[in-house]
Amino acid sequence: MAIYQEISEALQKGKKNDVVALVTKALEDKLSPEDILGNGLLAGMEIVGERFKNNEVYVPEVLIAARAMNAGAELLKQRLLEDGVQPLGKVILGTVKGDLHDIGKNLVKLMLEGKGLEVIDLGVDVTKEMFYEAYVKEGAKLVACSALLTTTMGEMKTVVDYFTEMGARDNVTIMIGGAPITDSYRESIGADLYASDAATAADLAKAAIMSNS
Repeated sequence: MAIYQEISEALQKGKKNDVVALVTKALEDKLSPEDILGNGLLAGMEIVGERFKNNEVYVPEVLIAARAMNAGAELLKQRLLEDGVQPLGKVILGTVKGDLHDIGKNLVKLMLEGKGLEVIDLGVDVTKEMFYEAYVKEGAKLVACSALLTTTMGEMKTVVDYFTEMGARDNVTIMIGGAPITDSYRESIGADLYASDAATAADLAKAAIMSNS
């Protein structure tokens, strides 16, 4: 439908006011909130994510597009709840203990939300206990740990080991990422997924959650 395409294109250009106006019109036209979200907002953010992965757009454009998406999603939120529409799944996200960097983490959050996932963002300096408690409380299937400093990379192994110690390791997918992280490091600590960029992280997270649902 043409209006879904219009929403998608306005979002890709970061035109928040246009997105709000188009989503409002779509609701007035009695279109399904779920279709507006999936075929309009998320479809647009998917394209932004791919273009970001291909270095065709950069962080500022992603942030502007995400702001437009969030404005449109806010209009749909109550209607989606009334219709009983659930997010695809939950992700626990945080920068590990001792590390206060959050730009990469925040970008991953935007990309995850752009895939229709609910993100519980624990912020920075997150301990193994905080990751585990959030996982239990939220019933999440995936935990994503970020680190920028080589000195905090070891905390990722601490998180993996703690989930094992608590008997939960087989029930959760643990994804790691950040500038100093590599796939061989992921393998060495027993984590499940590694992503080199935010768009890939979102792709991997969605695939993992869908395969476990």
